[in-house]
Amino acid sequence: MNIAAFDIGGTSLKMGVINEQGEILNDESVDISHNSRDKILQEIINWLKKNPSCSGIAVSTPGHVDPDSGFIAMGGTISEFDQFHLREWLEEETALPATVENDAHCALLAERWSGKAQETSDFIMLTIGTGLGGAAFCNGALVRGGRNRAGEFGCLLTSRPTDSDIESHTLSKSCTMTALRENYCQLTKRSADDITGKDVFDAYDTGDENAEKVVKGFYEDLAACLYNLSSVFDPQKIFIGGGITEREPFLKELARYLEKYGIDIQIETATYGNDSGMLGASYHFLQSQKMSQ
Repeated sequence: MNIAAFDIGGTSLKMGVINEQGEILNDESVDISHNSRDKILQEIINWLKKNPSCSGIAVSTPGHVDPDSGFIAMGGTISEFDQFHLREWLEEETALPATVENDAHCALLAERWSGKAQETSDFIMLTIGTGLGGAAFCNGALVRGGRNRAGEFGCLLTSRPTDSDIESHTLSKSCTMTALRENYCQLTKRSADDITGKDVFDAYDTGDENAEKVVKGFYEDLAACLYNLSSVFDPQKIFIGGGITEREPFLKELARYLEKYGIDIQIETATYGNDSGMLGASYHFLQSQKMSQ
């Protein structure tokens, strides 16, 4: 069986054809930085037309997702997916079976399926990109929570709120590539549209004081987050995914900020990088098919 896999991100839509062994047979990526929900859905339909051998659809998407019904209660960085029955729409439009799962859950499932966590019963996944996602695997099972919202690590507080603007005190405002860019641009009086996360780290590498300040804050908050998560879940391993992990000294830099916490837990980068969403979505699809037989 070939599966049409889709990973809806904050800035790009990744599309692939994946077989039951987890091999990516074909893939492509399109920019969705300024695209509407309808445009994203049309790109999915176009991919299916170009790849008629697919017998099912697997989607990874941000937000609060019911993995059984494929209903997106809150679309995260894709607000037009709020309160949207994505699975139902896909199955009506294509007559193919479909599944929809949260993107951080998919990253975790990819690691468990064929990555570095195949033999690991307790581990955590953090995904750092446009937003900060997370997922926990405890005692051999994915932790979903009562409303399928477990793992929203971006909502963890970094300081005590002094007003009702709780979000401004969360990891989402200090520990994502979006926050890194915005914080740097506030200091340099530049437009965030002209700066990438890589630009900030490049400036950091040259000794730029403003970049040093925001990068230090990024690592300090990330280290505190990992300390808190290790205390709550007691994982054997912690995996971190996202574009930041392509930075060669990332783990060494993070380790310096973790030293004071004395965390005796193995911290690694995710195995599959930008492919983890599609792979995890495909694994979720295959598992759902087995359950329905």
